[in-house]
Amino acid sequence: MDAILIMIIAFVGYLLAYKLYGKFIGQKIFNLTNANKAPSVEFEDGKDYVPTRKGIIFGHHFTSIAGTGPIVGPAIGIIWGWVPALIWVLVGTIVMGAVHDFGALVLSMRNQGKSISEITSKYINPRTRTIFFLIVLLELWIVVAIFGMIIAIIFSMYPQSVFPVWCEIPIAILLGWAVYKRGAKVGVATLFAVVAMYITVVLGHFLPLAMPTIAGLPPTGSWSIILFIYAFLASTLPVTTLLQPRDYINAWELFIAMALVVVGILASGFAGKVSVVAPAVQVNPAEAPSMWPFLFITIACGAISGFHSLVSSGTTAKQVAKEEDAIMVGYGSMVMEGMLAVIVIIAVAAGIGMAYTTKDGTVLTGVAAWNTHYASWGAANGLGSKVASVVVGSANMIATIGIPKEIGIVIMGVFIASFAGTTLDTATRLQRYVVQELASDIKVKFFQNKYAATAFAVITAAILAFATGANGQGALKLWPLFGAVNQILAGLALITITLYLKQKGGYKYLVSGIPCVFMLFMTIWGLILNERNFIKAGNGLLYIVNAIVIVISVWMIIEGLAAFGKKKGLKAAEA
Repeated sequence: MDAILIMIIAFVGYLLAYKLYGKFIGQKIFNLTNANKAPSVEFEDGKDYVPTRKGIIFGHHFTSIAGTGPIVGPAIGIIWGWVPALIWVLVGTIVMGAVHDFGALVLSMRNQGKSISEITSKYINPRTRTIFFLIVLLELWIVVAIFGMIIAIIFSMYPQSVFPVWCEIPIAILLGWAVYKRGAKVGVATLFAVVAMYITVVLGHFLPLAMPTIAGLPPTGSWSIILFIYAFLASTLPVTTLLQPRDYINAWELFIAMALVVVGILASGFAGKVSVVAPAVQVNPAEAPSMWPFLFITIACGAISGFHSLVSSGTTAKQVAKEEDAIMVGYGSMVMEGMLAVIVIIAVAAGIGMAYTTKDGTVLTGVAAWNTHYASWGAANGLGSKVASVVVGSANMIATIGIPKEIGIVIMGVFIASFAGTTLDTATRLQRYVVQELASDIKVKFFQNKYAATAFAVITAAILAFATGANGQGALKLWPLFGAVNQILAGLALITITLYLKQKGGYKYLVSGIPCVFMLFMTIWGLILNERNFIKAGNGLLYIVNAIVIVISVWMIIEGLAAFGKKKGLKAAEA
């Protein structure tokens, strides 16, 4: 019953927050009005700027911001206890993450759909635009490289997921064609697409596709090459051809998977088969860094993530049809992601205790199962370990409603791989936008071309991926930097949002200003601790790049404080 209680309290809190706080900041803080023409309408081109129905763009935006972040973050952050993880996910989502995502979306919509990097020059100064671009380029470079690797690893762990994940592509293309070219009803087309998707999931259980070693190239390396080629193609196509319908299908895939897990939690809870076996608080787990500040860096998506500001101001702002839709799309999507993070916490805090099979085949239950999987920071920190804990815990609970555990594992494996694919698609397209904007600013015509800019994004990511060998896992070299870089980006985006609100007058800026101060303080603290650890370990690459990030972050904070002190009205800023 404790798992059920956690879920109910969290979900009710999220719904109240959306209805009350979300509507408040939309109507009273940002003064949304459909009288303002959206960029998707003003610059409609049928490729990047496309006015889109609220439900469809919600699905696209949600899957783009989610990826595997709200899955792997909580799955490892729970090592400090399920109570601090749950509190951070709840509070972080409601007053920080959703405000951050929504604010970035509105700012972009009121600035021709430009990226948060470009907008920074308007509300701080042109100098900071270049500084911001550097952080964004670094983040997206790591994301594109690492998520190609993540999908490759998931395909190797769960070969049953390969067939259904690739089948999503033709299903999505057909859905987009039916809706946009043939005028099919969205509801009917969605039903056929989702049913087709789940048929492939069942077939995937019977058709596992394992990648062999090819010419000395290991499976993860082969998959990485295929995925980078796919990312290039997907990111240069019009959004309505593949990216948007694929994300929309993924959203429904998630809703169904979440519903199955929720029903599984209820069924197993009322039957007395599941209870929370994770410790409530564990301040000093073996080998783990300090909970303060690393909890707030480890659990990013699901609470607050800088990557979301890039999605909000990169792809989504170019597709929202009406300004008032931004509440549901920007704030509502983050609330939904918070719900997903709560389900993940319950899956690893309680579901894993129902049955956990060790490497030697021993089946453990209860506290013993949790203690074995989370024996130390090192044991829980690997990607495979994070994914396995969520998949096993969720499949255990789904099995209580009559769905075989093997099918449950395929459902969760496909779900995680699909979301990682969505992040790969979106991050590649975002990197293309960033490169094009930067090339336009510095007048380099070649990289203003979308194919050249996309090629730059994919090739540089591939160089990083294969920098350490043929397995395509070179991005792991820079992965220790990602959490802090991602969260510092959230803080920097909040600086821009806060300056925008300050120029509107009054104390509206506190809505984003307080989260901004909290995130910057925690992340700078984490960056400094990381720098000490990197120097101690003698890792030259990491401590040099980390030091550069610290300098850039402090520089941006100083520039932001200087702009905050200036008396410049909104009218003058928007001239």
